[in-house]
Amino acid sequence: MRALTFKQGIYLEENKSLTSDKPLKKANRPAQVIIPMQQHIGVPCKPLVKRGDHVEMGEKIGDIDGFISAPIHSSVSGTVKEIRTVLTPEGKLCEAVVIEADPEDRLAEGISVKGDLEDLNPDEIIDIIREAGIVGMGGATFPTHAKLRIPEGKKAEYLIINGAECEPFLTGDYRLMLERPEDIVYGMKALMKAIGAEKGIIGIEDNKADAIETLQRAIDGENNIEIKKLITKYPQGGERMLIKAILNREVPAKGLPIDVGVIVNNIATAVAVADAIKKGMPLIERSVTISGPGVNEPVNLIFRIGTPIEELLAEAGGLTADAAKVIIGGPMTGCAQPHLEISATKGTTGIIVLTENEVEAFDPQPCIRCARCVDACPELLMPLNLARYAEHGMLEQLEKYQVLSCIECGICSYVCPARRPLLHNIRIGKAEVMAKNASSKQG
Repeated sequence: MRALTFKQGIYLEENKSLTSDKPLKKANRPAQVIIPMQQHIGVPCKPLVKRGDHVEMGEKIGDIDGFISAPIHSSVSGTVKEIRTVLTPEGKLCEAVVIEADPEDRLAEGISVKGDLEDLNPDEIIDIIREAGIVGMGGATFPTHAKLRIPEGKKAEYLIINGAECEPFLTGDYRLMLERPEDIVYGMKALMKAIGAEKGIIGIEDNKADAIETLQRAIDGENNIEIKKLITKYPQGGERMLIKAILNREVPAKGLPIDVGVIVNNIATAVAVADAIKKGMPLIERSVTISGPGVNEPVNLIFRIGTPIEELLAEAGGLTADAAKVIIGGPMTGCAQPHLEISATKGTTGIIVLTENEVEAFDPQPCIRCARCVDACPELLMPLNLARYAEHGMLEQLEKYQVLSCIECGICSYVCPARRPLLHNIRIGKAEVMAKNASSKQG
């Protein structure tokens, strides 16, 4: 099987051996969960419960009438202690439901098998996914049901399942491929039926040879599903990069994968879809890798949504004496955390802890226009110019040179010999452009 790839990108030290051989294990049940109402791209949910209410595991506790949104469920049975404003892992403020857990969990009424996949029609599958609160679990957290509603005039020829997991340290999807291959295939078939795709492809990087073999056995007899081996390169897991590598199709700069006949979903998302249909379980737990030189015992866990990251770090043997920075997500795209009381959410793929040696302070130097960031950018942008436009508030120039096409992969900052905060400035510029566009639409 020839390994495929895309132009640009970089080769990173993987650091996956810390956890790649460690099976997923259930995290301890938390005594209290803090469940944010913003765990997805789009409109935040409104709490459906109030202080003093008793809730059961899997009960819906947050929802809103918005297309780009996804309901939120309690990950434990217990009593609502309070509703308060919290900081999300992405640095946003939102409401959160705080639940004190009962000694034992009781499953909410109505959680049961949703039927045989063969008997479900596309709309029923999408409704199940929506009610289960499933979002993109590779970190983007776009509501899955919204992605599956194909716009009029478009056709989904292919479903691609993203098994690249190209971020360093992260191995949660890899473990799912080894431990739950049948559920991945089941969820994939459900997603294909929902969008009417005739062909399904699982893209896996070539550093996961045993995962390729395991899933190859799982798809034996499936005539419309195949596996494509990908070169291990960052950011191979980006939607545009996957589509280019696997199908040699280029998503337009301001377009979406469906514009070239493709829908992309993550490995963990496929498993969540299988759980929603086969068990009736909403998305109340997920896999996470806790790793890095700053933890004593790196581990892969299945945790309850809303568990404070401090408790999850304790499951990895706690922090080392020289731990200096805790990142939620991967080291390239994740967000450093100001404290450890922040809750892990549907989008938490990893908790990476770096030591003082890895995060030493430095002073950015003047740009020497070496163009390393341009050579490596997977979106074929000019990060050095975008960062400069952002620093000077030049919003028209940012839009002209496609700042909204930036996928915030972090390569530009990584390769910059002057150690300039290119991604930081570009993120600020993107936010200002999006705010300006939103204001124009409202006006």
